[in-house]
Amino acid sequence: MSGGVYGGDEVGALVFDFGSFSTRAGYAGEDTPKVDFPSSIGILQAQSQPMETEDSLASTESGAKKYSVEAATSVPRGGIELNNFIKDGMIEDWDIFGEVVSHVYKRYFRCDAKEHPVMMSEASWNTRPKREKLTELMFEQYNVPAFFLCKQAVLTAFANGRSSGLIIDSGATQTAAVPVHDGYVLQQAIVRTPLAGDFVTAQCRTMFEEKQVEIVPSYLVASREIVKENERAKYKRKEVEVTRSFHAFKVKEAVHDFKCSICQVADGPFDETSMVNVLGTSYHFPNGYNSSFGVERFKPTEALFNATNVNLKGVHGTGLLGIPQVASTSAGMCDIDIRPGIYGGVILTGGNTLLNGFTDRLTRELTMRTPPTIKAMKVVSNNTSVERRFSSWIGGSVLASLGTFQQMWISQREYEEHGKTCVERKCP
Repeated sequence: MSGGVYGGDEVGALVFDFGSFSTRAGYAGEDTPKVDFPSSIGILQAQSQPMETEDSLASTESGAKKYSVEAATSVPRGGIELNNFIKDGMIEDWDIFGEVVSHVYKRYFRCDAKEHPVMMSEASWNTRPKREKLTELMFEQYNVPAFFLCKQAVLTAFANGRSSGLIIDSGATQTAAVPVHDGYVLQQAIVRTPLAGDFVTAQCRTMFEEKQVEIVPSYLVASREIVKENERAKYKRKEVEVTRSFHAFKVKEAVHDFKCSICQVADGPFDETSMVNVLGTSYHFPNGYNSSFGVERFKPTEALFNATNVNLKGVHGTGLLGIPQVASTSAGMCDIDIRPGIYGGVILTGGNTLLNGFTDRLTRELTMRTPPTIKAMKVVSNNTSVERRFSSWIGGSVLASLGTFQQMWISQREYEEHGKTCVERKCP
């Protein structure tokens, strides 16, 4: 049984793309994923109150836990703890991962896993044991007819019509610079920093604490009144019993919305004295409070580019790299002969890169850091949020639907003959 049976237009492949912020899945050949939901999953202990499972799946293996996919992050229910199965871009909790995959098959694809080959993305720094375990899981538990594992940076490059370049992936938990040459990741030159979306969100929360702005998630607001700017919020509070993890998730979600709506990256190094005339932008919080934010909306993002004074979970800025430093360091670690190709395609991806002004600031700073021997440095950034957020999924969709890709699949027969170690040979 060859991989060619499953490629092209004969039987549509399924594409899964897992991230710290969200999980995406859909059919190969389509422009956007069929489903996109948070990677935080609800867990209910059996001794707690019953949980409706109309839109979730109950674990039947141990009988000790029940899992809620999607609904747990939107509907407040007591006793449900939220947990993320992704850590550092890699799968950490395999039980939750299995529930997520089963949920997608049951609710969205509504097909037997044996009917479609599967392509999955992986972090460029994924470890060999995790790769082999994932391969084993897909063939043994789901009996997929064919499987392929591809690095997210390579898929992003393909989505942008390139086989070489420097992928700057700034997502929720980290920013990574990953050089790709002729479709292969240069592992020794990957550089990462924790300065990313969650960091900016945390900076926003610190700003709210200093300004004494109360963040009330929408699930706690029964009704509210329209008040004047900076006037105390007038709202009726709901009494809902939820876990700390659920409340923390909803608070973070509210601050995340503020960040995406209001925060902006300064054109150059942040200087508060020269920005006193910046026009304010009004923002309405879930509880009805509204205020105008001027120069304040530039502060939370500045550390992404200048990490000198950052203190992140006890790690001081002296050990952290700003995103321009991450990019230039990664490119500098590549062989001198391929650097022109690396600098010639600096591709931005990840939700954090959608911050207003991010692309312009990074382009300016990278231009200043580019060696004089490099004649052309080009930053590639898609204009639409869909292409920027889902670039690795889109790359997988394109790749898995190509007729020339048919012989690349790991077939069921190859797995039976060589075992899980074949993933290292077939999926570099």
